[in-house]
Amino acid sequence: MSDVPFPGTRRAGRKRPWGTIGPVAADKRGGNKTVRDLVLSMLVLGVVVYLIYLFIPHDSKADPVKTETVGYSVELQQARRDAPYPVAGPEGLGAKWRATSVTYSGSDRKNVTWHIGFVDPDQQYAAVEQTNGNAAAFIAQVTLNGHRDGDRTLPVHGVGWTYYTGGRYHAVAREQNGVTTVVLGTGPDSRLQQLAGALKS
Repeated sequence: MSDVPFPGTRRAGRKRPWGTIGPVAADKRGGNKTVRDLVLSMLVLGVVVYLIYLFIPHDSKADPVKTETVGYSVELQQARRDAPYPVAGPEGLGAKWRATSVTYSGSDRKNVTWHIGFVDPDQQYAAVEQTNGNAAAFIAQVTLNGHRDGDRTLPVHGVGWTYYTGGRYHAVAREQNGVTTVVLGTGPDSRLQQLAGALKS
């Protein structure tokens, strides 16, 4: 009997030549499985991260109240020497008022800005903001789109400060000699009055 196989048949156990369709198809299936496993792993990781995000306390609109206390006396003196207007800083607030941030920007002489942020005795945020720039734009910026509350004012040492509401903070503002001073916060009006009343320049 002849050893030649019938046409279309293959001897059992014969290895396919290198490059034939069989091994290539197997490699493709293995590669697809690897990619699929990677995608599934990434999806699982994404779900885990999302669940952690949901259950860990957070608030994207939280007030910028920091726990660390900073000094501002040196920065205040430097700002007063450089600014083209009398820079306001509080005096006599007491130890329960803790400064948490202080910034001064004098590069644009037509828009010199000054900021001191506080945590008040009730653990609420409060701040002093000043500029010699555009008043309306500055107030909208620091209050996060606050607007005037009609003709409402808040008296500070007998002077009515214009009241702003509707933004993240409620605020009072006073414009004098081209300088806008804003006192804002998340606490009650009494704290705004206290902070505004303590300002000296």
